[in-house]
Amino acid sequence: MIDQALLDILVCPADRGPLLLVERSGAKVLYNPRLHRAYRIDDGIPVLLVDEADTVGDDEHAGLIAQAPPAGPR
Repeated sequence: MIDQALLDILVCPADRGPLLLVERSGAKVLYNPRLHRAYRIDDGIPVLLVDEADTVGDDEHAGLIAQAPPAGPR
């Protein structure tokens, strides 16, 4: 879907920080764990619009973080 090279350069439009590629409700999303925001991916294209992002609650946040790969050097 989204290759690692693209994922490495994508950032959250709200805080300019890195995003995690995780699965939410059966679909891949880009997740900002700092702001608890999930950005959908439509037909392989990330929708990185702050107004379109979903807010994630604390319980779901823990599950999404558990899916994230170990942090590597950036």
